Formats: sequence, C-alpha cells, structure tokens
Amino acid sequence: MLGLTKKDFMIQSSSFDIRRPWNLLRITAGAFLLPHAFGKVVGGALNPAVVGFFEKVGFQPPETWVMVAFFAELICGVALVLGLLTRYAALGACMTLFVAAGALHLVKGFGWYWNLGGYEYPIFWAIVCLAISMQAFQVKDKG
Repeated sequence: MLGLTKKDFMIQSSSFDIRRPWNLLRITAGAFLLPHAFGKVVGGALNPAVVGFFEKVGFQPPETWVMVAFFAELICGVALVLGLLTRYAALGACMTLFVAAGALHLVKGFGWYWNLGGYEYPIFWAIVCLAISMQAFQVKDKG
C-alpha cells in the first residue's frame, strides 16, 4: 500500500543527529513551517488578513481553506521536526508550499522579490521539501 511501517510513526534519537545533513535540513524545513501555520490564527481566531487573502485568491469559503492550510502546515511541520512519516510529511509540505506560491502569483502577479511578498520563498522551501521526501523514499527503498 503506502509502505508504512511502525518505524514511520516512532520518534527516534537518530532523527535528531544534526551531524547528518538531511536531519538538519528536515528539522529546519519543519521549523520554518510552524510560524506560517501560527500566522493564520491570532488570539485563538483566524487572522482576518489571511482570510482576506484567501478570499482574494478565490478559495471559497476562505475560512475553511485557512484552517486547511493551518493544519497542513502545522501537521507537516511537526512531523518533519520530529522525523515522523518524513516521506509523506515532506511531500505534503511541498504541495502546500506550491499552492501558496500559486496563490501569491494569482494575487500579486510575477514578483521575485522577497521583501515585496514574492514567491521565491515558498518555491525554495517547496523544492527543499521535495528533496527531503525524495531522499526519505530512497532511504526507505534501501532499508
């Protein structure tokens, strides 16, 4: 099926050995997702600016899609930091980030400037997450 094993759901000390470059990259990618998840909620409620952005993009109802994005980023971020279901968490993060880049393009047009809300940041992290997923699938196939 998905090739999941009990080990995929276990936190392992080897997942936190930052002398291993893929661990360092995986933990960093997961940690960078968390502020983006929590930026979607303010004081226990949905951030009105984020809801407005989602509405501008065309996601209907925007509140539902903000919650979907919040949970996707939160779950993928935590899973990547902890090294749980890494193959699928990284792939989920990749897809979420590509959707974010597409949404930025729809609202702002072409903008490759980080300081003006460009989409190079989510594209970069999407590619990083794709690489993490690919590496984790290779390790799974070998082991």
